[in-house]
This record gives sequence, C-alpha cells and structure tokens, in this order.
Amino acid sequence: MNLYYATRIDDVTFVFQGPITGANGGVGTLTAVPSMDMNNTFYFVSNRSYIQTLSTIYWGIFSDGALSNVAIVPGVSKMKLGDVNIDQCISPDGTTLYFDDAVITNNPVPEKASIGIATRNGDHFVRLKNSAQIMHKINNSDLNYAPDISKSQLEFFFTRLNATVPNPTPAIYTATRWKTSEPFGKPKKIEAISGFAEAPALSPDEKSLYFHLLVGSTFQIYRLTRP
Repeated sequence: MNLYYATRIDDVTFVFQGPITGANGGVGTLTAVPSMDMNNTFYFVSNRSYIQTLSTIYWGIFSDGALSNVAIVPGVSKMKLGDVNIDQCISPDGTTLYFDDAVITNNPVPEKASIGIATRNGDHFVRLKNSAQIMHKINNSDLNYAPDISKSQLEFFFTRLNATVPNPTPAIYTATRWKTSEPFGKPKKIEAISGFAEAPALSPDEKSLYFHLLVGSTFQIYRLTRP
C-alpha cells in the first residue's frame, strides 16, 4: 500500500497526480494515514522498519508532491514488540500529535486500539502524562482509531469498531470540549454517515468532513457538509 496525492479544483473535484515521492517504502510494505501541518511537515504511518525500530510513525517535509528529510518521529513508540502505532494525525499548528496505540499479535485485526496524545518538544514528541484522562470517554473497550482534530483542538473525530460482534461495522464519531486542557466529552456517532465508514478528515475551512466508505467491494471517498 502506497501514498498518492491529488490537487484540488473544488470541494468534490480533485486531479490525481501520482505517488508521493520519498514516502513509499517499496514492495511488501504498508505506507498510509497521512496528515500535514501548516508548515508542510508531513506525517504518515509505515511498517517498513518496525521489526528493527519498533516504530511506525514518520515525518518529512512536503513540497511539490515529494518528501525530503524522511525520518521516524521520536518519542511516540512504546518500543515494545506487538505494540504498534497504526494511525496518527497532527494538529494544524504542528504542536500536538494524536495517534493510535494498538496491540497486534497474530491477528491482522488489532486486539486493542486506543488514541493517545503527544506534544512536540523541539525535534521530538513527548507523550502527555494525562493523555488517558483527556481521552477517557473516547477510549472505551471497542477499537478506537483514525483520529482527526480541528484547528482549535476542541473538536475531535475518530472511528470506532466493536470487533467482538459478528460482521462488525466501523462508524465515525465526534466529541468536543471547552478547553484544550480538559477531557473530551462523550462521543456521538455521526448519524448522517451510514455503512462501513472510516477515517474522517476535516477540510481546512472545517465545513466539510471527508471519509472513506465501503461501496460494494471498493472503498470510495465521500464528503459530508455542515453550515
């Protein structure tokens, strides 16, 4: 799986440009889950060196469809075999990284998945000591993953899946808070989105929410709008 990019014409029309040069890890590797801050620092997840480094979150500088200075993001990995950061999202201002702590052993579906927070300190990130408290109502016993944060960091979107039931279907949820120092409130499922839906992503003006939806046997990108 590789990362590609497209350039925008309008909210629902994009022009495919091709692979992101410098991002993809080669045959047999997975490279996915991109996000980028306002300074063009580009973040993504890759399993290319997990066995050697126990790390999966990378960053680099994006320019004209290419990445430079690609490296592992320091300070996020638990450095424990079987613990894998499967998702990430950087806040638009580049200060805060929301990521997924998953436990994966023999099953490709994670046994556990919860969302954590780290803040940037110079050239590395530091996990917040009160991350579990802030995400207490987000991280229930289900698999919680694919985080996306608003500019203010007061509005949060993510995917939730109860993998213990037959034929589980993921759904997209949202939660809010009054201050960035406070925990997020109780998440609410976005009822306007139905079906097998994952991976929410806010548009820059925060009036549109993009996500992928399973249509037949193919994932397609959809858009939901608000006033």
